[in-house]
Amino acid sequence: MTEDLDRGGESEPELVAGTSRRGFLKVLAAAGGAVGAGYLLTNVTVPASASVGRTRRWTMLIDLRRCDGCKKCTEACRVEHNVPEGQEWIRVFTKEETDGAYNLPRPCMHCEKPPCVKVCPVKATFRSTDGLVLIDEGLCIGCRYCMAACPYDARSFTWSEPVAPEVDEDPLDPTRGHDDHRRGIVEKCTFCAHRLDEGRLPACVEGCPMQAIYFGDANEDFLSNGVEVIRLSEALRTQQSFRWKEELGTEPRVFYLPARR
Repeated sequence: MTEDLDRGGESEPELVAGTSRRGFLKVLAAAGGAVGAGYLLTNVTVPASASVGRTRRWTMLIDLRRCDGCKKCTEACRVEHNVPEGQEWIRVFTKEETDGAYNLPRPCMHCEKPPCVKVCPVKATFRSTDGLVLIDEGLCIGCRYCMAACPYDARSFTWSEPVAPEVDEDPLDPTRGHDDHRRGIVEKCTFCAHRLDEGRLPACVEGCPMQAIYFGDANEDFLSNGVEVIRLSEALRTQQSFRWKEELGTEPRVFYLPARR
C-alpha cells in the first residue's frame, strides 16, 4: 500500500479494560456524545474537550485484518437508510496485491478538507459543527459537481423515484438518516448522524459480524466496535495505519489498519 502513515510497532491496539458496548453507548448519549467521568476508569484522564458544546471529531477505524468481505455493513446501511436501488453508501471492494487479495470497505471519508463542499454551487453540501460532511436535500439541484470532485466515488445520484419508507420522517432534514429520498439528487453515507444524536453507533458498525469497524470521537480518543473500546491514538501509533488517497490532501476521517503486516 502506498498510503501508509504513522508506521510503528505491530502490537494489537490497546483495549480499555472494564468497558462495554452498553457503557460506551451511555457515554455517547451523555451530552450528545461527550465522554463522561462515569465511563472512564480511575486511571484515565478526562480530555479537556469532554465538555458540552465542544466540537467533536467523529472518526472511523476499519481493521482490514478482520474484514471477510461479507458486506453485512452494506446491508445494515441499506436497511437503516432505505438506500435507493443501485446505491451502496458503504461499498466493499476486493483489492488485489502481489501477496494476495484483501477486502476494503469504503464509506464516505467525511474529509477535513472535502473537495465536494468547495464545488457545490448552491451550498447543499456542507460540513456540520461535528465535522460531518452532509447534503441538504432541500437545496441539492442534482448538478453532480460534487460527484465529480469526490476522489473516493462515495456519492450516488438518485436516477429514479425511490420506494417510500413505511414511516415518513423529515425528508429534508440533512441530519436524518435520509430514510425518505427523491429523484434527481445526490446522496451518500452520513456516518448515521441521526444515530449519533441519539448516542448510538452507526448502523454499519453494529451490523459488522467481524467487529472490524470502530467508531467514536477522536477528541476523546475512544473508539468502539460495539464490543471493544480502544484508544485511537494508541492504534495509530502502534499500527501501520493509513488513510486512503491521503496524498490528495483531503484529510479523511476514516483510518484503516492493513490486512497484512
